[in-house]
Amino acid sequence: MELERYRIETRPLCPPASVVKGERWRVSVLTSRLLRLEYSETGAFEDRPTQMALFRDFAPVEYRAVRRGEGLELFTEHLHLRYDGGPFAPGGLTISMAGAGGARPAWRYGMELHPIGGTARTLDGADGDIPLQDSLFSWEGCAVLDDSRAMALTADGWVAPHAPGQDLYFFGYDRDFEAGVADFYHLCGPQPLLPRYALGGWWSRFYRYTQEEYLALMERFAAEDLPFTVAVVDMDWHLVDIDPALGTGWTGYTWNRQLFPDPEGFAGRLHEMGMKMTLNVHPADGVRAHEECYPAAAKALGRDPEKGEPIDFDAADPAFLRVYFDEVHRPLEKMGNDFWWIDWQQGSESAVPGLDPLWVLNHYHFLDSGLFGCRPLTLTRYAGPGSHRYPIGFSGDTYITWASLRFQPYFTSSASNIGFGWWSHDIGGHMGGRRDDELAARWVQFGAFSPVFRLHCMSNRFSGKEPWNFGRDARAAMEKYIRLRHALLPYLYSMNHDAHFLGRPLIRPVYWLEPQNGELYSPQLRNEYAFGSQLLVCPVTDPADPMARLAKTKGWLPAGLWFDFFTGLAYEGGRMLDFYRPLEDIPVLAKAGAILPLQTPSRPLNSTANPASLTVHIFPGGEGAFTLWEDDGDAAGAPDHWAATGLTLEQGKGETRFSIAPARGNIAALPPRRRWTLLFRSVEDTPVFIRGASGRAVYRADEQTLAVELDETPVTQAIELVFPQGLRPAAPPLAKLAQQLLMNAQTDYIEKDRLLGLIERKGRGAAAEVLSNAENETLRGALLELLLAQTEG
Repeated sequence: MELERYRIETRPLCPPASVVKGERWRVSVLTSRLLRLEYSETGAFEDRPTQMALFRDFAPVEYRAVRRGEGLELFTEHLHLRYDGGPFAPGGLTISMAGAGGARPAWRYGMELHPIGGTARTLDGADGDIPLQDSLFSWEGCAVLDDSRAMALTADGWVAPHAPGQDLYFFGYDRDFEAGVADFYHLCGPQPLLPRYALGGWWSRFYRYTQEEYLALMERFAAEDLPFTVAVVDMDWHLVDIDPALGTGWTGYTWNRQLFPDPEGFAGRLHEMGMKMTLNVHPADGVRAHEECYPAAAKALGRDPEKGEPIDFDAADPAFLRVYFDEVHRPLEKMGNDFWWIDWQQGSESAVPGLDPLWVLNHYHFLDSGLFGCRPLTLTRYAGPGSHRYPIGFSGDTYITWASLRFQPYFTSSASNIGFGWWSHDIGGHMGGRRDDELAARWVQFGAFSPVFRLHCMSNRFSGKEPWNFGRDARAAMEKYIRLRHALLPYLYSMNHDAHFLGRPLIRPVYWLEPQNGELYSPQLRNEYAFGSQLLVCPVTDPADPMARLAKTKGWLPAGLWFDFFTGLAYEGGRMLDFYRPLEDIPVLAKAGAILPLQTPSRPLNSTANPASLTVHIFPGGEGAFTLWEDDGDAAGAPDHWAATGLTLEQGKGETRFSIAPARGNIAALPPRRRWTLLFRSVEDTPVFIRGASGRAVYRADEQTLAVELDETPVTQAIELVFPQGLRPAAPPLAKLAQQLLMNAQTDYIEKDRLLGLIERKGRGAAAEVLSNAENETLRGALLELLLAQTEG
């Protein structure tokens, strides 16, 4: 009864019509591509939910089962199972698949599989690539998750050993990534909704700040117009210099009042500044006698506080966990802590075989954080399949190197193959390394387009990630992307909605878009990913050519027209491209018809309220639709709490229409009136008629952008813009863009002038001569990217 308050909704029983049983085996047909396979010598099977599997109530699907002696032959639309009825063995259990790519070799029990993507428990100490595990997909077309050792969840909120026997889940989804992950979410539960503030900027540093220093830094960020929404306070908030007889100092629950003399005032000031606070905690050493919470914790456990006996951390003891939350953490939450960073590094074993202390911390901390009306949130490490239910993932302490940066985009997108969508990395790296302005800027750029944007570094006086620590160009790039991340909140929060309700991770590997295109599995493309529904991102993860002052990265674009979000340059898709970018930008591509809502800067700059002013980027050349989802940002997030605003771009006969639908649903969550700035990017000037609102249109010729500024309008008002002559993509200013590339290049003046002259005279027709005349390989590639982005006509 100690943990009854942590009971969760489960539906662990499979419909009887979907189950075929023998005396010692059971096969559950969850979908036509997902089978649960069980064997038990006693004939007793596990019907309770487990740490991974909560919802086995899939709708029945058609299948055919034929008894073969003691065994079974079973057919679904996609799978053919042969089983001899005995303990699972390579010769007695096989499944054949007919995947989208044609027939696959049969899977045999125990067969070695080679996963596609996946994730890992931690990047602690990583300096580049590490092996990945736990994927729902493999090059063989299938995956098997072994749930035999998982703990069962009991009705009183606790856990119990799994029924003896073998308990496997066979996923035969071949390359159907979206369907495989969607069914995994059905089985295990969806990704929870993040609170809106979690999608902004986080400031984090392992550093011995004083209260005054930390608040002064936050004030400096505000003065520099750099928005942060989460203040992370690493472990030095608590007492660390303690008597070795009491412990190591890594675990602590008592504020160090020499550094933080007024914890409540400190937290209160952060809250006044529009920030949430998270404290770092290493629970492994339990609770020692020097802690302020020790007397209450000891009494609650029936111990004599005067004896000063240590209270060991015991993940297998419900009584300890109740006290751990009620007497140890609750007082700190009342002092102002909003959620916890659980920094567990001390192994995977507990007093109960198979019970991982990290899973215990993730599960109960997450549930505990939602007991009082706020949306649950933790920052913690990955503890195996099903961990997507406990965001946010803390990936661990990496080295400050290009190799670490180069691995993180791939690591992040690959985690979607096990449904894990909310990784938070140490943006900028944690330890080691050397001063490298370019590396710092490129890491922040990736961070702005990663799931959770948390700047971080080690306790070193020279390694702080404050942008003003770096040179002018790097500082400008870092500040631009910190601000852009906050502006992206309306888009990110809508994608947060879709991740939870539609089962679509924010970041997906590029091969998810065309799974049967073998080119997209190339290692050259492993760092490209889809970022929500509207964008493709190709982070720059290698240093620039010092002469051209451009960095190269490779990407692939699906068929159709695509636009660079920063330059507006249009590309024809259906191919691989080399992108070249100066320090200030990375390739972020929007498809034709893309609609991207951003938050217009306002005061306070770091506000996470649903904005009263939005700037929407709209890209021509196709039709598009986007639903802007909003709620109060931090409550339970039930479907009826949401307000939806539909944005639509439609092509008619000779004309184009852009419409803003009346907001529907929970209108109370929105400002009553809203100001819209609609930026039609990379278009020619054209007439526009505005219906349902007052406003004005201005064509920004230097940006090839038609800006329509609408006055404040009720959010319940329908608005329509009509372009009677359509929206025509503008011809790119090749000479202007080429001049910008050439201006920065540290190359011969005469050569640069000659190359620009060729482009001015011949436009795209200068490609062949640029190929033969540009001496620097990187500069040549950049000019060819520009000239060959589109073909003539």
